[in-house]
Amino acid sequence: MANPEKLAYYIALSLIPGIGCINAKKLFAYMGSVEAIFEAGQKHFQKVPGIGSVLGQSIIEHRDLDRGKRELDFLQKYKIQTSLYWDDNYPARLKRCVDAPLVLFAKGNLNWNAERIVAIVGTRNATDYGKKVCDELVSAMAERGGYVVVSGLAYGIDSAAHKACLQHGVSTWAVLAHGLDKIYPALHRSLAEKMLGQGGLVTDFISETDIERQNFLRRNRIVAGLADATIVVESAEKGGALVTADIAGSYNRDVFAVPGRSSDTFSRGCNELIRDNKACLIQGLEDLELFMGWQAKPDKAPKIQKQLFVELSNEEQTVFDALSADSIYIDQLCQLVQMPMGKVSALLLNLEFNGLVASLPGKMYRKN
Repeated sequence: MANPEKLAYYIALSLIPGIGCINAKKLFAYMGSVEAIFEAGQKHFQKVPGIGSVLGQSIIEHRDLDRGKRELDFLQKYKIQTSLYWDDNYPARLKRCVDAPLVLFAKGNLNWNAERIVAIVGTRNATDYGKKVCDELVSAMAERGGYVVVSGLAYGIDSAAHKACLQHGVSTWAVLAHGLDKIYPALHRSLAEKMLGQGGLVTDFISETDIERQNFLRRNRIVAGLADATIVVESAEKGGALVTADIAGSYNRDVFAVPGRSSDTFSRGCNELIRDNKACLIQGLEDLELFMGWQAKPDKAPKIQKQLFVELSNEEQTVFDALSADSIYIDQLCQLVQMPMGKVSALLLNLEFNGLVASLPGKMYRKN
């Protein structure tokens, strides 16, 4: 657990409306510490870029350190793990998301830096076909090893994915839309308890949080942000799984969908994702691994001959100069070179053909 003296302040700060990691960074840069934020007056907040008088007044009205301390007592009593956005133990994949939570709460055995993390989501009205797809995907993951499955503990596809993981020995995480003082739906309490030994429970909500619809939509961003890729197994034309897919796409994460018959209500959402080029079609784990570059490599893979003299365009040179021997995610590279994802992807492909760049799993690249 983070430093208890400061953790209560961070928890209280995370409860203030309008204060996410972006505004929190601005406040820390100006105020110097989290404690100073709770002592500052309106005149101080007006000087912080992006905060202003309206948000400053909201901070003054909603900063409740006593609630943070009460939550700290709950965390200590039930031995709940916490990860602050600035801590080394914060999930690296989630930290790259613009709306990552300030504080993350977890219980169980969770390896944030697992090799391959995949979100499996879908309708609450799962069909036998959808449940079979979940079982086949997870069974194949168990054979390969190194996988973690993330979902939302809801009825339908979510619970089917979690149950398949428990059956086949794959680590699985459930992201909750409430605090760790309850389980919703209550019928999944036994399932959640079993997951603690083979994964765990994750949330950014404090205890005593009411079960509200908007919290489930907020929960979906963490499901997408924790994963390298999101698979939509079944969905109607509207649903939370499609929201998760959209969020994953906004994070520059790969999205996949399992196709179904056009007449099947709970395949229409998946078919539309594929039709609209918002998701890649997959029929099994082999397809996922092919798209992600996760296939098992031969012991002596042929090396691309690096050309001695390569003429690069100005844009190719800019991208190449931004790379190093250390791997970097493509979304981070886009920020460095100030180019859109499509442009950078095309430039990287040319550099890879010339033997100058190596493509790694999870949309990571480095110089050869």
